[in-house]
Amino acid sequence: MCGICGEVRFDGAQPSPIAISKMMDAIAPRGPDGAGLEMHNSVALAHRRLSIIDLSVKARQPMVDPALGLTIVFNGCIYNYPELRAELEAKGYNFFSTGDTEVVVKAYHAWGRDCVDRFKGMFAFVIHERDSGRVVMARDRFGIKPLYLAETPSSIRFASTLPALLQAGDVDTTIDRHALHNYLSFHAVVPPPRTIIKGVRKLPPATIRVIEPNGERKDHVYWNPPYRRDPEYSGLSTNEWRDLVLDSLRTAVKRRMVADVPVGVLLSGGVDSSIIVGLLAEQGQHGLMTFSVGFEEANGEKGDEFQYSDLIAERFGTNHHKIFVPSEKLMESLPGTFAAMSEPMVSYDNVGFYLLSQEVSKHIKVVQSGQGADEVFGGYHWYPPLADSNNVVDDYARVFFDRSHAKMAEHVNREWLVDEDFSRELVAERLMRAGADTPVGAALRLDSQVMLVDDPVKRVDNMTMAWGLEARVPFLDHDLVELAAKIPPEMQLAQNGKNILKEAARLVVPHEVIDRKKGYFPVPQLKYVDGPYLDMVRDALSSQAARERNIFRQDYLDTLFANPSDHITPLQGSELWQVGLLEMWLQTHGI
Repeated sequence: MCGICGEVRFDGAQPSPIAISKMMDAIAPRGPDGAGLEMHNSVALAHRRLSIIDLSVKARQPMVDPALGLTIVFNGCIYNYPELRAELEAKGYNFFSTGDTEVVVKAYHAWGRDCVDRFKGMFAFVIHERDSGRVVMARDRFGIKPLYLAETPSSIRFASTLPALLQAGDVDTTIDRHALHNYLSFHAVVPPPRTIIKGVRKLPPATIRVIEPNGERKDHVYWNPPYRRDPEYSGLSTNEWRDLVLDSLRTAVKRRMVADVPVGVLLSGGVDSSIIVGLLAEQGQHGLMTFSVGFEEANGEKGDEFQYSDLIAERFGTNHHKIFVPSEKLMESLPGTFAAMSEPMVSYDNVGFYLLSQEVSKHIKVVQSGQGADEVFGGYHWYPPLADSNNVVDDYARVFFDRSHAKMAEHVNREWLVDEDFSRELVAERLMRAGADTPVGAALRLDSQVMLVDDPVKRVDNMTMAWGLEARVPFLDHDLVELAAKIPPEMQLAQNGKNILKEAARLVVPHEVIDRKKGYFPVPQLKYVDGPYLDMVRDALSSQAARERNIFRQDYLDTLFANPSDHITPLQGSELWQVGLLEMWLQTHGI
């Protein structure tokens, strides 16, 4: 786990050392253990290191393999690298390090772009071919590791974070109106390649891009599993599906223990993180470090789930750490949280992950986390109504979208509107693609391949890496996800969703954490914007920068300021926090 950045020129000029240096400084929190830079003609690759596997200098990056003529910068972890290394050694490759970075280099040399099909893990990497001048960049199947791009006709700059590209300069920081439509409608999800600003794009997940020395590029999408019933699994009972899922999850959790440093768990006390702890205990992990966070209550809404995380910690004898965040500390931490966001992310639990990661990083460098289980196993409330849907696009938009296209015109000034219902059209295209034979399957595919990437997964990466902490997500093991995609929807949706996973969990963890109301990182002060939080949002939206941008209609803002708690989205988010967060993020990053 690290931070990567660099520049590729197509005009014969050399990359800018000053721009590279500014990007390296910006991504320094992602890699506090070392830094490196390699320049060769028109290509510069730079790296900030967080030492997890092969702690020696032999694994430093950028890694140059002079015999193969390849240089790489790599962010992530290939969990099956020992097996791949053995396979490559059998093909005659010799290794000078013991980590996974060199395995990626040799795998690319051996199998070309098809190497990504063999990787089990999370990754973003850029490889430069010395002899051809070609540059190859790739991102893992779920976009767990980010890769942002700032492109001009004569160059491409890339970085693990969007703010790093801003620091390098020469970026068009105009707001992208179509991305704004996504943000305000599709629950702050801005799918690739767009970001909220025009001058920065992102490589889509499950994509490998080949860039020729003249700037020509070609993308290959290497993973797109079907969401269909598989005849091979026809007639399986609930218990048989349960056992298949549990075995696959065991493997996923075990894979993510590969490290030369200790690995802990972010323990919310819900089913997802609890079963991870239980499976690690089952595999013989003793004294496992676990971490939970809680906040003050607001409007009678409880701000922690310690009773459940305590239960799991006691049951499995973990070395448990509870972090309670008083309101004043929450307020103090918001500027740092905004600064850590590569893109504006509206979910309240950003600050929860940020503060939790700050504490966890004092003890450990790697954690497992439960993100992705709801998107993979059908845990959200909008899936059951889709089971009998005759119009999956309408029914999905009704429960997920924060605003309709018509409502947008009442909230946003004319110059920022787009004529077409861009977000709905994007979602409709994804839902109606071939490969899903039920409305529920189509929604699970959309959420796991689009929403998950640019909301929960991005949130966890940004907030953990702000403190040099690596988060691994076993529920996004692609073997597990491919299996789950074949489960009949009616089996997934029993027990109010996540039926198969809940049945698997019953064999591992106490029923108290399973048979309860669904929880999350509750931060009620940000849901019911009041007091100093209201003042902070009002100040941002009333500032000169906001007035000059003139995105939101003043009558709409006045309505929100008057009664923030009366304006809650279908997904229980605050409209005021959403519009205020956008402005606070823009101002934080100098836009």
